[in-house]
Amino acid sequence: MKVHYLLCLLFCCFISCKEEQKSPATSPVKSSSLISNSKPVKLTLEQAEHLAQLPLKCMQKEFPNKLGQVLGSLENLQSPKALHPAFYGCFDWHSSVHGHWMLVELLKRFPEMKEAGQVRQRLLENISKENILNEIKYFEGKHNKSYERTYGWAWLLKLAESLHTWEDEDAKKMSQNLAPLTDLIRNKYIEFLPKLYYPIRVGEHTNTGFGISFAWDFANTTGDKELLNLINRRAKDWFLNDKECPISWEPSGYDFLSPCLEEADIMSRVLEKKEFERWLRDFLPQLYDENFSLEPGQVSDRTDGKLVHLDGVNFSRAWVLYGLSKKGFGNENVIKSIANNHVNFSIGNVVDGDYAGEHWLASFALYALICSE
Repeated sequence: MKVHYLLCLLFCCFISCKEEQKSPATSPVKSSSLISNSKPVKLTLEQAEHLAQLPLKCMQKEFPNKLGQVLGSLENLQSPKALHPAFYGCFDWHSSVHGHWMLVELLKRFPEMKEAGQVRQRLLENISKENILNEIKYFEGKHNKSYERTYGWAWLLKLAESLHTWEDEDAKKMSQNLAPLTDLIRNKYIEFLPKLYYPIRVGEHTNTGFGISFAWDFANTTGDKELLNLINRRAKDWFLNDKECPISWEPSGYDFLSPCLEEADIMSRVLEKKEFERWLRDFLPQLYDENFSLEPGQVSDRTDGKLVHLDGVNFSRAWVLYGLSKKGFGNENVIKSIANNHVNFSIGNVVDGDYAGEHWLASFALYALICSE
């Protein structure tokens, strides 16, 4: 009887182990089994064509959709395309915007892409003068004046910047069409930043460091001195006295941005090199340690729209670390290796994942790869 009981117990354990092996996507990855690959990933034509499929697939896909709006009346109950005729696809407004940015960047770099004609057509269809004017109506509504503050705002200005720097006739047309919305978002920054007494230090959309980094890039590229000076002043107000950021506490469970690294990213823009060097040594001294390590964020379920954020944190960490290393800050070999490892850990999940990540992760991956160049 004892022998029979022992055999049953062993059989159950065997079955249990087999079941665990079948479903790795739903169980956390142990740190000891994390991929370690510091070889950099290079953006190639083949990769560009592969990545372009994701925004192409969703930029005019209306459902599923997360509107995130405040309803003032029954008149606000309209379809995503009616409310946002330019940026209604890819699940939500901001993902649609950075999907458009991504296609612009890929066309600029690889005009010979197989899908170049289709990409141009889709971009021109969506970023039309009429569509953009209707987008403005939404932002001017009484109940949605703070819509997409400041994450979507940042990506809109990144899109505007990319069009502004592209010497192409279609790009000039789209830039002119987008200009009224660009101006509106730019003015929203001018109005909002003086009112924000305390920065928002989270790893999701409202993170202040990220929200003003792309706006700084836009202002610097277009020569918008008013916006540039405002961001410089407010960033110093919020962050100049910060020390010893607890990066070991990161990431939180839903993060797609690193609060510590996003803060470092904006301060690398607003401070002179020597001043930033002193600031960074006080803020993140680990970056100068040859033994510093940072494990990639681990995703237990890529069908969960929040949990898959951690693939995003791997790309956003990487783009900040690449930027710091190129500017000569930190232990260059260490932080570039960490950045490469983060990209390699998640790059395979961009295309082969679920729509929960597909609709936005390709943009994050592309920006990380651009920053690695």
